[in-house]
Amino acid sequence: MRRWLLLALVILAGVLNYVDRQAIAVLKPVIAANLHWTDSDYGRLASVFQFAAAVGFIFAGRTVDRLGVKWANPVGVAAWSLVAMSHGLARTFVQFGIVRAALGFTESMGTPTQIKTVASLFSADQRSAALGIANAASNVGAIITPLIVPVLALTWGWRAAFVAIGAMGLVWVGVWLAASPGLDLLTRAPDGPTNPRSGAAAFSGSIFRDRRTWAIAVAKALSDQVWWLLLFWAPDFFHRIFGLGLARLAAPLAVIYGCAAAGSVIAGLVSTALLRRRVRVGIARKGALLVCALLVTPAPLALTVHSYWLAVALIGLMLAAHQGFSVNLFALVADIVPATKVGQVTSFGSLCGNLAGMGMVFAAGELLTRGAGYGPLLAVASVSYLLAVAWIQLLLPRLPVLPVIDAPYRPSLGPPTQT
Repeated sequence: MRRWLLLALVILAGVLNYVDRQAIAVLKPVIAANLHWTDSDYGRLASVFQFAAAVGFIFAGRTVDRLGVKWANPVGVAAWSLVAMSHGLARTFVQFGIVRAALGFTESMGTPTQIKTVASLFSADQRSAALGIANAASNVGAIITPLIVPVLALTWGWRAAFVAIGAMGLVWVGVWLAASPGLDLLTRAPDGPTNPRSGAAAFSGSIFRDRRTWAIAVAKALSDQVWWLLLFWAPDFFHRIFGLGLARLAAPLAVIYGCAAAGSVIAGLVSTALLRRRVRVGIARKGALLVCALLVTPAPLALTVHSYWLAVALIGLMLAAHQGFSVNLFALVADIVPATKVGQVTSFGSLCGNLAGMGMVFAAGELLTRGAGYGPLLAVASVSYLLAVAWIQLLLPRLPVLPVIDAPYRPSLGPPTQT
């Protein structure tokens, strides 16, 4: 029971993480009018966030591995929540740049903490489903942000909206600290390298000398650039292409991120079902990645339709496929990387994803300012995932065979047992 309580709290932390980072995208039309930002200005702010997050990932993985999931969770949430609140105090473009950089740096704790927590609480055959649920629930943040942030901004102003969403994170920290005393959380995954159930061979030396690290890192870079593009620019896309104002943006954005959540859950459950049917991990993981990559290819058609709801459907399919891809890529990390290196490899992969995202969101601002539109951006997005799958196959043609264990992993009772 404890592991499900902890998973629920980690999921909620992921929700808050998305609300904090996405609020600026929803409020962009209002803030831009108030502070006289151009598209290039906003693109630079998004790039600053991405770059700071990438720098943060250099330290986050090792920090999470050392703190363990018990303390990494509240430390990370408290840090980024305080920074989120400080957005309400920013008055100039430079001040916004500073707080966006601070938010990116502190939010880098989120991904490695979530992956390490799930890897510590769930066995290999359960991991995809748990990650799918966690990823889907985290997308609730992207769904509710366009629903609650405009209400807060229209009622009390956009500055108060930032303060309110940051304060939610501090409440979460209090709940975690109240729930965590006495919990003996492991700092290694149940399928660690000393466990005979594991298919992950130990790294020989630095993670940077192992092809598994680079397989994950490049795949993250190719796929995450698309996610960050849509996270920061989807509201502008619907505003620019279909003329939707702040009040009308809520429903389309909620739908596309609802699709992302559904894709996360479905992909996780399908992979889990395949593994339980003794399908080899290479076929299950790579097959899921390929299907998701193919589902992204129609993305450029969103520019050719006349109804914005058709564009919503295409962008929603794209985000669903991305999250399905992401779930299986993170599950792959836990499958092939020793437990003591999961945080570091996850962080390095996320660092590469953020650097690629930084380049993409900056390019979006420059291209849109010059009148190039969204065509080139969506064209790149449509092939990025297929390139990622090809790269993984090139570096990792064979994946370890993971035996399926049906007994639940119980972190508070010591080593996993069969019942």
